[in-house]
Amino acid sequence: MINTEKALEFDKIKEIWSGFALTDFAKGEIEGIKPYLSEQELGARMRETTQARRMIEGWGNPPLVSMEGIRQWICLAQKGECLTPGQLEDIEMALVAVGRLKGYLAKGRQQEIPLAYYDENLNGLEELKEAIRLQIRSGRVDDSASRLLRSLRENIGRTETGMREKADSVMRANKECMSDSFSTVRNGRLCVPVKKEYKFRISGSVIDKSSTGNTLFMEPAAVGAMQEKLELLRIDEENGERRILYGLSAMAADEGEAMEQNIRMMERLDFMFSRGRLSLEYDGVEPVFQRERRMVIREGRHPLIDRKVCVPLSLEIGGGVRGIVITGPNTGGKTVAIKTAALMAFMGQCGLHVPCKEALLSMSSNFLCDIGDGQNLSENLSTFSAHIANVLDILGQVNGDSLVVMDELGSGTDPAEGMGIAIAILEELRKSGAIFLVTTHYPEVKSYAERTDGVINARMTFDKESLQPLYQLVPGEAGESCALYIARKMGMPGDMLRTAMKAAYGKRMGPEMALGESVNGEMVCGERMDGERADGETAYGGTAYGMDFSGAGERLKRKKVPGIQRRKTGAKRQEAAERFSVGDSVVVYPDRKIGIVCERANEKGVLRVQLADRKIWVNHKRVKLKVAAKELYPEDYDFSIVFDTVENRKMRHDMERKYVEHGEIVIEEGR
Repeated sequence: MINTEKALEFDKIKEIWSGFALTDFAKGEIEGIKPYLSEQELGARMRETTQARRMIEGWGNPPLVSMEGIRQWICLAQKGECLTPGQLEDIEMALVAVGRLKGYLAKGRQQEIPLAYYDENLNGLEELKEAIRLQIRSGRVDDSASRLLRSLRENIGRTETGMREKADSVMRANKECMSDSFSTVRNGRLCVPVKKEYKFRISGSVIDKSSTGNTLFMEPAAVGAMQEKLELLRIDEENGERRILYGLSAMAADEGEAMEQNIRMMERLDFMFSRGRLSLEYDGVEPVFQRERRMVIREGRHPLIDRKVCVPLSLEIGGGVRGIVITGPNTGGKTVAIKTAALMAFMGQCGLHVPCKEALLSMSSNFLCDIGDGQNLSENLSTFSAHIANVLDILGQVNGDSLVVMDELGSGTDPAEGMGIAIAILEELRKSGAIFLVTTHYPEVKSYAERTDGVINARMTFDKESLQPLYQLVPGEAGESCALYIARKMGMPGDMLRTAMKAAYGKRMGPEMALGESVNGEMVCGERMDGERADGETAYGGTAYGMDFSGAGERLKRKKVPGIQRRKTGAKRQEAAERFSVGDSVVVYPDRKIGIVCERANEKGVLRVQLADRKIWVNHKRVKLKVAAKELYPEDYDFSIVFDTVENRKMRHDMERKYVEHGEIVIEEGR
């Protein structure tokens, strides 16, 4: 079966799209994207794409970063392990990126772009970020992390300087015993280079020797005594560093939930903004989706064709016209035309903008394609078999909400028989009510489109003088094989085969049509096509080509396909928004936080919810009722006890009893 994404080249679109994503999550979402079947979900994704593009156009690309490794570091910290300075710096840099993203989204909030309000789900964790910044620097614990650590490192520095001075003193006092003029470190010990024959002149321990054996590297006794002190200081330094690292790791572990929320939100925003950046890449527009089965494209461009050479496509189908039969010369752009139209519908239903001036689309339950490369005469049989198998699969899935595109309908076989099969296929598509776009070369198929309701011809223009294609679609104008045998073998029902035979042979079918006889230059494949066969059996309505066409009641096997999920409209949406009352305990998605409704939904369906640490405005679609207020509080309960400050409640009480000069009630407007 043909892969629809590959046939429409949507797989190449996804490769470009994936290049605009930073996180593995977003890349995975892009790889697994399928056309949405829910009107509500498609509408939400399309609004996100439009808002993301608007923000990118206004303030440039968002400061998103990949935070894949942060999850691992937080997980280690929560298991009680000590994070390294480098890992803690990674967490700090992630929090810096979160702060920058919140600042970017804040600009969108000033323009009341709904997407910008996702900043409420980002937490800068300023205390953790500042603690790491002050104590970790350049991949190590900073001297200023604690007074003890600073003191230890100062003592270590003084001890190392003293050891160097002792070594230099020994070398100056015994110049004739030295093979070089400077000390060195061997095996972690400070040594002086002593000639082998003067080994017993220097008090100390042999640590190493040269490759020739003529020089011994000795640690002077005075230096050795200081080395023990240095090692004790370094142990204390390491313990001090570990105390600081464990403290910071514990802080990071405590903020694990907030960090996970930051990571998830960064990933979701990455997926949203990748769609906005893709829209800018090919200068797309938001398509309008409506329930009427229509497709209108104004000046559409295939996104993979250079705009300098791409001729815009305008196409309209729907209403009383469900099918377009496109004809024209080879290399005239027929295939590009149907692929462009289908690709735009596919991209739009994936929540993407489409590259055109204007697009009016309707949702499709499935996208069915039969698009292949040119035929090879030596492979006609196998190619046609695959073609028929794919066509039958399409006809088994097609319904009134399908979009079907077929290239070179009925090709790859004898012209007369292929034409008949093409008409039989078109008749089945017309009966299904699907929208379909097909290309063909058969004149009989053009005649079929002219006389059949719901189907029209269209042609690709061609310059007869220069013999060059113009790649423009003009609607309303028509610009040796055993195909039936193969089609029957592949499972095509008898009624379709009879339709194909009538269309292919028409009046030429008669009792005198014998085996192998040539009719108008075309060879009949093996038997008489009507009346009596050479062996006396009935051909038409009985058997022909050695197979039975009389299978009464034989029909196509229909497959169950997913239906379109309709969203709530009008009064139902308002009713859904008003179902929440003050005091209701609710769950706020996507983070599943528990809150209490403190203000009912306004005319836009936005209500206010009191969370544990703040109040937020949230669309009713992101809220789910947990426990109704009437089950939690008495009927006349005073909710100001829950939502108001002590000062405001006292002031209200005083105002109800008497006039209070300069009295005021402060209404909180914070998040």
